[in-house]
Amino acid sequence: MTLVLKIGGSILTDKNRKLTARPDEITRVAKEIAIHPNDVVLVHGAGSFGHIPAKKYGLPHEFDRAGLRVTHSSVAKLCEKVVEALSLAGVECLPVHPLSCLYLRGGRIDSFFMEPIKEMLTNGIMPVLHGDVAMDATGKAAIVSGDQLVAYIAKAVQAEVVAVGSNVDGVLFSGKPLSRITRKELSQVESAIVGSAGVDVTGGMRGKLLELLDLADLGIDSMIFNAGIEGNIARVLLGECVGTRIGRAN
Repeated sequence: MTLVLKIGGSILTDKNRKLTARPDEITRVAKEIAIHPNDVVLVHGAGSFGHIPAKKYGLPHEFDRAGLRVTHSSVAKLCEKVVEALSLAGVECLPVHPLSCLYLRGGRIDSFFMEPIKEMLTNGIMPVLHGDVAMDATGKAAIVSGDQLVAYIAKAVQAEVVAVGSNVDGVLFSGKPLSRITRKELSQVESAIVGSAGVDVTGGMRGKLLELLDLADLGIDSMIFNAGIEGNIARVLLGECVGTRIGRAN
């Protein structure tokens, strides 16, 4: 059973303070993942390591060579912290930087060299990806969000479990998490969906939901859950449904 798990940057970093990791949370997340590390592709958000430098340099609206270098270097540093914490927790893992293995067209993934990721899974290694900058056929460069990575990878590996961990209890409507949402209900709740707290250049909660609804259209369900609550990540990896399930309309 292949699982695609995303841990949001709001869990791993302070999204309002540049290059500010939350080491205790990174360690906790790593220990929970270590409970069930097999056949997991991990994607983590960039948080303040990505959104703040990207905004500073006007990415993705402006093409700035220095901005691309600085932003990628920054998110790679966060990935290194995550990989180190996983390794200390006993998880065999390797970083995979999207800048080096995918190509965008109009801000969407056009091609993605997935073979190394599949080979890692076959050999008991957890691939660790992250939101990143990437070259783009139409806009020279753009940003590929962790949420877009989740949807693409889940489709490519036909994941049985897809879970996106944020700092809220799911898709909130009138202050309460919905148990399930499909594209059919989106228009009814869209205006009440709360965006991301802190600096976010990739769409916040609405961006997550739209990516996962596209995945649901292909017959792959997913969930948005609160990864900030201790134990939730372990529950998800053991197959339990936590938070809001995103599915295909009947």
